[in-house]
Amino acid sequence: MADKPEEVERLVDVATDLMLPTKVRLDTIKFIGKIATREALLALLELAANEKLTKPERDLAVKLARSLIKSGH
Repeated sequence: MADKPEEVERLVDVATDLMLPTKVRLDTIKFIGKIATREALLALLELAANEKLTKPERDLAVKLARSLIKSGH
């Protein structure tokens, strides 16, 4: 899986690209949540704080970040 910080950054770029359909952004956020690294956790928190994203996108980022924290990452 993508665990290098630059790969996580690229995924964040996709997740925040408002020109892409919401489904693509949601799928990208889910993929970031599966990475389970510190960088992924920070990226999810960054996405959750991004006011340009839709509420479901931000809620998903929070949910996945919470899950990573519970798992010990």
